[in-house]
Amino acid sequence: MSVEAVRLRRQGGLGALYLGIFATVWFSVPAAEQPLRGVLVAGSVAALLTAVGGGIVTARSRGADTGPRDRAADRRYLLIVVAEFAAAALGAVVLAAAGWSEFTPALVCAVVGLHFFPLAPLLGDPLLRPLGVAMCAVALAGLVTGLATGVSAGLVVGTGAGVLLLGYALRSLLRALRG
Repeated sequence: MSVEAVRLRRQGGLGALYLGIFATVWFSVPAAEQPLRGVLVAGSVAALLTAVGGGIVTARSRGADTGPRDRAADRRYLLIVVAEFAAAALGAVVLAAAGWSEFTPALVCAVVGLHFFPLAPLLGDPLLRPLGVAMCAVALAGLVTGLATGVSAGLVVGTGAGVLLLGYALRSLLRALRG
């Protein structure tokens, strides 16, 4: 297998691992009654299995030579993730102080969606942009639903973000396995 094929396989495995874990987290956000609760648990289990699959693919490609690490890209990645966590934490504090903590999942989902835009060129994955757009749309849908109805923003956002991230994680895993 070529160095580029191994790199793509490893990248797909890491995508499945990380996004599978985060899909599991998002599926656990909403408090829901049955039958939706069962669907969320099933989604969570599927996301965890996808993450495990991604971890296995990543571990199996670990020993292969993927070339030297790009330290500058690693720093940019770290800066993007730190900025994402800082924005989400600051926003959550502001919402809590304003008495609007029920909208924290919508804010965090929007921040997560936005962070995919600078990650797309850095990771060489242009499909992260549509994922970012979709995550921002879910955040907006959760906000509007939470403001206009009795349905919580967290239910809409947790379910929507979980489905999107699980779908992308599965896509990454399948791409890595076909690699």
